Amino acid sequence: MTKNEKTKILFIEDDPVLQKNVIEILEEEGYVVKTEVDGESGINTARQWIPDLIICDISIPIKNGYEVLQEISSNKMLKSTPFIFLTAKVEKEDIRKGMQMGADDYIFKPFDINDLLNSIRLRLQKNISAAKTSKNLNNTKVYNMDDKIMIKTGTKMQLLAVKEIKCIRADNPYILLKFADGKNSLQRQTLDEWETKLPQKFFLRIHRSTIINTEFIVKIEKLSKTSYIIRLKDEEEPFVISKRFAPKVRDHFS
Repeated sequence: MTKNEKTKILFIEDDPVLQKNVIEILEEEGYVVKTEVDGESGINTARQWIPDLIICDISIPIKNGYEVLQEISSNKMLKSTPFIFLTAKVEKEDIRKGMQMGADDYIFKPFDINDLLNSIRLRLQKNISAAKTSKNLNNTKVYNMDDKIMIKTGTKMQLLAVKEIKCIRADNPYILLKFADGKNSLQRQTLDEWETKLPQKFFLRIHRSTIINTEFIVKIEKLSKTSYIIRLKDEEEPFVISKRFAPKVRDHFS
């Protein structure tokens, strides 16, 4: 995006009062805004307009917010678009469902407009940073499993083999590398950078915030028709496969 281009935001909300108020505020902030009142229209507008960010209520007509996110996540042109849910639902299951599907944030009704503006700025900035990073990834050296890398664990610097990396998880503003021997290391590099460095035959992105070493998989469990978790050796907590990365996971094991 050049300096002369304005950020495009798609707002999907069926409450006319809320819609009007949010539009006015976003336009005052310099954003270009398009609105829709139902999920199907929102999906169609997103495909045609290619917004820079989408804000979507969960409880909207025809197709709900979850269905909108599913469609957006499966579209090559839109799958990396930051997606913010607006919702009056506060149940843990609802939040977990949205995050598993790849939502970037939840804003709960009634909300402070500054919370929404801060979330928009944060998500847009992260997306810009990710885009800049991706431009440099083609020149990144790809590790072999037996390669050793210098890693700081605690107060010590150690040479550890790539094959000993069990998983990598986002731990803002860092990422956390977990090794087979129980050592952990915080790094400032992004998951996108690590995903490009690691041998794709063995390392797999299963969530926006998670990369795993498939050599440590002990079990893959199906929770529902489209929901799966992975269990790794010596890890108590399972790892969620988000719907956004589920097709890639299926391709990897097919």
